[in-house]
Amino acid sequence: MKQQVQAFLDYLITEKHYSANTIAAYRNDLTQFLDYVSQPGRLPPNAGWPDVQTSHITDYIAYLEKHDYATSTIARKVAAIKSFFRFARQAGIVADDPAVPVDSPKVKKRPPRTISQEQVRQLLAEPAKDESPKGLRDRALIMLLYATGMRVTELVSLDLTDVDLATLQVRCAGRRERERIVPINNETARALRTYLDGGRPQLHPSEEERALFINHRGRRLTRQGLWLIIKRYVQAVGIDDEITPHTLRHSFAIHMLHQGADVHEVQMLLGHANVSTTQAYITLAPSDPPYKTSQET
Repeated sequence: MKQQVQAFLDYLITEKHYSANTIAAYRNDLTQFLDYVSQPGRLPPNAGWPDVQTSHITDYIAYLEKHDYATSTIARKVAAIKSFFRFARQAGIVADDPAVPVDSPKVKKRPPRTISQEQVRQLLAEPAKDESPKGLRDRALIMLLYATGMRVTELVSLDLTDVDLATLQVRCAGRRERERIVPINNETARALRTYLDGGRPQLHPSEEERALFINHRGRRLTRQGLWLIIKRYVQAVGIDDEITPHTLRHSFAIHMLHQGADVHEVQMLLGHANVSTTQAYITLAPSDPPYKTSQET
């Protein structure tokens, strides 16, 4: 049964071009379900995926609920199971899809978590107090994260060649290989130039390392490393709310709309496939004065 799960994951990689993080989530969710149905008494000896019934899936959902899994987590796991069985049905692994009658739990969508423009200013000002190579890097990456609304994976995946400071543009490889060009303002470009000239070389990257942002070992900064950097500065400025790198993406979107940007423009900058995703920000636009993120002269 593990082989069929791997075949599904290979399909998502080669045909759907899902990211490594998405593949890891599918692998974790399907492995957990497989471990559940493989426990003694749930399936007959030497069983395979054709032996999995709708009742196994509904019992699994009840098991997750009993163990206090969040509704959003359960919904994600059910979605993974449904996707796998659709694949299994099309691939001839199963004759019937047992997941069809299963309803996913309803998830109440919470509004995107954001911070005010004043809190953004505080967060951007904090690393400017540190002139060390790490301080120069941190200021550049936080400014770039907010000035473009990039996702965490997009930011840490940037290479040196993706940044064009002369034209104030950054090439960003989004989800499912949807590349987009995002503009940056002059202040962000200056922070990047200072980091590239005086910060990055002092972090001792190898000649082969092409990553824009690197860690203290001279290697590409990881998602976890970026999260820890943001967390450290959030604590330093005394913001009590839970702030993540994605909070800056949400804040960028809302602040852009508050400045009068067209929703389709923000959709393009964020790399949303559907404008309805971007429209969710419209009613959340803040009332404080706008913080410039467009190109300035």
